[in-house]
Amino acid sequence: MKLIESFSVDHTRIVPGIFTSRVDHVGEYCLTTYDVRMKRPNKEPVIDVGAMHTLEHLIATYLRNDPEWKDEVIYWGPMGCLTGLYLILKGNRAPREIYGLLLEAYRSVEKAQEVPGATAENCGHYLMHNLEMAKWYAREFVAYLEANADNSAIFEYPKTERLVTEDGQRFFDS
Repeated sequence: MKLIESFSVDHTRIVPGIFTSRVDHVGEYCLTTYDVRMKRPNKEPVIDVGAMHTLEHLIATYLRNDPEWKDEVIYWGPMGCLTGLYLILKGNRAPREIYGLLLEAYRSVEKAQEVPGATAENCGHYLMHNLEMAKWYAREFVAYLEANADNSAIFEYPKTERLVTEDGQRFFDS
């Protein structure tokens, strides 16, 4: 099977940041998936599950209510590895172009008094939330983004180098 594009990112070198994960053309639409990486993979502890769930609810609500961006948002949700979240938007913008949007989305977490949609009727696991930890992670990520705004490493994926033979076969580290 062909290795999917997101597995060609060198996870030993990636830092927290905002990256273009993939760009898809679906009919007349261009959709861009962004990797919003909050933790260094395999080096930092993952985000607490309850906090991640809360970040999903709070930031999805923020994004889908932002007057400028709400019609562009397709999806916001957690990565399986719990080191960040994915954002899918219509169009194809550079990660720097959505920096301000994500900075404000994460800042909005601090103001939350409750988790929207955290009821048995609205959520698949409504008891699995942690608002105070979500606020802590959001503050940490905001401070990191602000401190590194001029660092290109938070906007550009480190890619793995793969040996490709003359006949097109790819070799991967074992």
